[in-house]
Amino acid sequence: MNTFRRGVIGHGLAAGLMTLALTISAAQSGPTGLPAGTRPPNIVFVLADQWRAEAFGYAGNPDVKTPNLDRLEREGVRFVNAVSAMPVCSPMRSSLLTGQRPLTHGVFLNDVPLDPEAVTIAKVLRSAGYDTGYIGKWHVDGHGRADFIPRERRQGFDYWKVLECTHDYNHSAYYADGPELLHWEGYDAIAQTRDAQQYLRDHAQSQKPFVLFLAWGPPHDPYFTAPEKYRAMYDPKTLTLRPNVPAGERANAQKVAAGYYAHCTALDDCFGELRRTLQEAGLAENTLLVFSADHGDMLGSRGAYKKQQPYDESIRVPLLLHWPKGLGVKARQLDAPINSEDLMPTLLGLCGVPIPKSVEGLDYSGYIRGKKNPGDGATVILCPVVFGEWVRRVGGKEFRGVRTTRYTYVRDLNGPWLLYDNQTDPCQTNNLANQPKYSKLQAKLEATLARKLKERHDDFLPGAAYLDKWGYQVDANGKTSVRSPRASK
Repeated sequence: MNTFRRGVIGHGLAAGLMTLALTISAAQSGPTGLPAGTRPPNIVFVLADQWRAEAFGYAGNPDVKTPNLDRLEREGVRFVNAVSAMPVCSPMRSSLLTGQRPLTHGVFLNDVPLDPEAVTIAKVLRSAGYDTGYIGKWHVDGHGRADFIPRERRQGFDYWKVLECTHDYNHSAYYADGPELLHWEGYDAIAQTRDAQQYLRDHAQSQKPFVLFLAWGPPHDPYFTAPEKYRAMYDPKTLTLRPNVPAGERANAQKVAAGYYAHCTALDDCFGELRRTLQEAGLAENTLLVFSADHGDMLGSRGAYKKQQPYDESIRVPLLLHWPKGLGVKARQLDAPINSEDLMPTLLGLCGVPIPKSVEGLDYSGYIRGKKNPGDGATVILCPVVFGEWVRRVGGKEFRGVRTTRYTYVRDLNGPWLLYDNQTDPCQTNNLANQPKYSKLQAKLEATLARKLKERHDDFLPGAAYLDKWGYQVDANGKTSVRSPRASK
């Protein structure tokens, strides 16, 4: 392990204590257990890229067609206020795998490496007797978007059909166990889903539980590359836009939305096929099925696109769970804010597997079963470093904030920046920050944010300080490189 990656461990664990035996023996006390005699469930986690929480039929979107995910929402648990703490691909994925925050695991921008000795969900579950598999987009290796990822950097996943990152969905490559570059046939999400279906069939009679991640590249841009039959479903001129899309941007936003929704419907069909295979293989009643996304997409709101923004279009993500009957969970909506680092401990809790001490997120498994909410009604959102000048051109900046069940409050480096009442102003068009009428509310939210940042030892420094601390370099186009090995203190 190099000096740079020892710095990551220095935040949460001492180097040398990274074996899985010690991980399990050092687990936190009190994870929610399974009912007596219940076999640990399988996990199928489906992760989309850049699919915002609003772009579903169940969420009230009048245009997008998502019948299979709408059904999952009716039959499972939906976290209404799920957010991506740092709405960027690599940071969220690293938090999902480790249960840690971006400034702890060190992946707070794209294309830098997650420590290969990190304690991850796959390593913990494998130690607990699970088979592990990953198919699709990875984006936490940081050694080049098209480079081969050797087994020692696969974070505990054994079955492996992965590329670090591509958005060429119709000419999509991947690696399996060897360095030979392979290619998915046709639209990659369909081919990847078929491979996941075969994985399920192959494991239907196994005596061991399994965890399988299926990570699609769409609906991330390019927006106009879904199969033709899906693109034909959407006429841009008929699409409804959010009121916060500027008038001069509306024609382009409608065009983009049509392509985006085409990807969404293609993925919804893939999800339906995956779920049918779970039923046909006899796995539906002992598999925890999860659907989420790494972050949202502005899609023209405020004249912006993509991510790295504190607004709901960027930070809010879908989070749907469907459970085995033996876990004793009722279908319903939950309003507690849940964040990226909370996913790993929650999944471990639902499986009755001890949670490592390296984890910083909260275990919501008891809450899902109807017990007390482990949170305090607020979760942190952040952007330590803005990368890509295109983000700054549309108002992007370094920020820290809290998203509660009702409010969004955000500071930039100069002080209070945004305050929205998301109940009365769901499109966040009326900024209440620094208005005397809302001074008490702002003070309360500021105190919440200050407390949480203190607990995290987050001094909210300028972005350049974090780049220097971790040895990262970012050019004007947002391309990232590791400048030099540098231990983080």
